[in-house]
Amino acid sequence: MTSTPISAPLQPEDFDALDLILEDLRTRYDETPQWEFCEGFMAALVCGRKVIAPSEYFSVLLDIGDGEGSFADEAQKEAFMALWTRRWNEVATALDEKDVKNLSDEKAYTPEVLDVRAMMLSLTPEERAEAMVDDEDGPLPSFGQVWALGFMFAVEAWPEEWEAPAKDKEAVQWLDGALSAIVALTEDDTGPAEISAFGPDEEGGEEPPPSMSNARMEAFGEAMWAVYDLRELWRSLGPRVETVRVEATPGRNDPCPCGSGKKYKKCHGMT
Repeated sequence: MTSTPISAPLQPEDFDALDLILEDLRTRYDETPQWEFCEGFMAALVCGRKVIAPSEYFSVLLDIGDGEGSFADEAQKEAFMALWTRRWNEVATALDEKDVKNLSDEKAYTPEVLDVRAMMLSLTPEERAEAMVDDEDGPLPSFGQVWALGFMFAVEAWPEEWEAPAKDKEAVQWLDGALSAIVALTEDDTGPAEISAFGPDEEGGEEPPPSMSNARMEAFGEAMWAVYDLRELWRSLGPRVETVRVEATPGRNDPCPCGSGKKYKKCHGMT
């Protein structure tokens, strides 16, 4: 039996498998996010300035490592990591594509997001009432909102890595503009329902009911281009250079900072 190449794009059944693993993780850590949130978090890591180790970011995202979350067994962990790596490579390849001029291009970055409001509208009144019985999370999320929240969660987890050089005004402006576009997507869509994000499931099928405003779709597109801008920005700036702080050397007759009580010249100043 041959394993799936790590460059192979994820298929619908692969995303279903991820959902099942996250659902199981949620039984041990109830704050485990849904995949769309993970998708946004991953996008931020891919286009961020610093390469962050999985051991560090999974502790933040899934509370895996030092926290309470845990995989059921090694097989589940390996399955999740294989799917995560394939999706990571897929996202990175899309963001590095130089010839993308339109987001409808098959090579463009397309996040795995749900139009939850359209899904609910497509249900019968009875099905909708049943689905909403246990809903304690407030209003249904707007299109792309959960993805954007996941993205900004990663930004806020490593704020120092998302600071442009203060003296580079162009970089500051570029960064602020891109992040503002993504932050805008974290807000609720309060406009009139005019369009749906997706067409019918199959050729000849019924069009889904409108579930979002035209402004929301435009904001989603701006956020996607913002991800491209961020990827390009950090690649052009390179890794952040750590500030080296040099401690002042005591004077020869000053007390030695080691606390010995001797003068510096009679203690560590002799080495």
